[in-house]
Amino acid sequence: MTNTDTVDVIATAIQVKELALAGSELVRITVNTPEAAAAVPYVREQLDRMGVDVPLVGDFHYNGHRLLTEYPACAEALSKYRINPGNVGKGDKRDRQFGLMIEAAIRWKKPVRIGVNWGSLDQDLLMQLMDANSLRDQPWDGRQVMYEALITSAVESARRAEDLGLDGNQIILSCKVSGVQDLIAVYRELAKRSDYALHLGLTEAGMGTKGTVASAAALSVLLQEGIGDTIRVSLTPQPGESRTQEVVIASEILQSLGLRMFVPSVTACPGCGRTTSTTFQELAKQIDDFLRAQMPIWRERYPGVEALKVAVMGCIVNGPGESKHADIGISLPGNGEAPAAPVFIDGEKALTLRGENIAQEFHQLVQTYIEKRFGQGSDL
Repeated sequence: MTNTDTVDVIATAIQVKELALAGSELVRITVNTPEAAAAVPYVREQLDRMGVDVPLVGDFHYNGHRLLTEYPACAEALSKYRINPGNVGKGDKRDRQFGLMIEAAIRWKKPVRIGVNWGSLDQDLLMQLMDANSLRDQPWDGRQVMYEALITSAVESARRAEDLGLDGNQIILSCKVSGVQDLIAVYRELAKRSDYALHLGLTEAGMGTKGTVASAAALSVLLQEGIGDTIRVSLTPQPGESRTQEVVIASEILQSLGLRMFVPSVTACPGCGRTTSTTFQELAKQIDDFLRAQMPIWRERYPGVEALKVAVMGCIVNGPGESKHADIGISLPGNGEAPAAPVFIDGEKALTLRGENIAQEFHQLVQTYIEKRFGQGSDL
């Protein structure tokens, strides 16, 4: 999701492009004011001019019914709407305002994500469930009531949307919380109680390592169980950090589980007393950065390149073995080893690099290998 002011068309389009180039297959933008709604078609137009065809999802809260009705060009330009049933309206207004948003989705043939968050849960529903719980012979604890409120809000809203005429295949559900075990419990139950597509995400996951590990832990358990159709990693960026970091982490989760392939993988040893040199660390980072930077071009030029496996190892213990298992790998000399770096291609030792330019020469070998194996018309 972008964090720009949507009214700033150029800044928003640039960030959407950055996210798309990083591998994001959907990008959500905030649509919170009449000015933002009016800007959406121009964001789409700017992206089209830049050759960026990534779908845009509109994120609506509180006034989405009015914006989708009064700004039809916005409703048409978006590829999907995100509706939070916890804040579409209060009392008698809730059903009418929710209905207006669903009517817009039907009119413009757009899918809808009904996204419930425990930070903005429908308080009327929560109070009803708490009252009902108090009458149980064995009342649930507060956490169980919260789970039930999240799931009930999502499922009942989806059924209401179907009653209004929206095709069930056009509905995606999410029930986001910020605790790992809470998310796992909620989605397991949600998957049992509905057949709608599910969007996974640990909301307010946090910054840096904490947010990364928590998101990976929660999403991996669910994905391994076959739960989830789309995912988002919600990170608070470090000061000056690119928004694309959450896309990188999301793709790494899927790739580590073997569910999707996005970029070539680089295997590198962690280092030990045998690898006092930092050469293998620097080379591994250079290669990984190079592969990621090239992927926007390579996706079209070299079909299948995302499955490439590269190994950059630091000593003789595991270096040759890991390099043989990779498509192309190098075993750099460790502490006290001869200053030679054997290179393995498709499991066979191909050559040995020596001297001061090992990194640059291996870099070129990787590029040549990609061109030969994945280039159009390649017979490898």
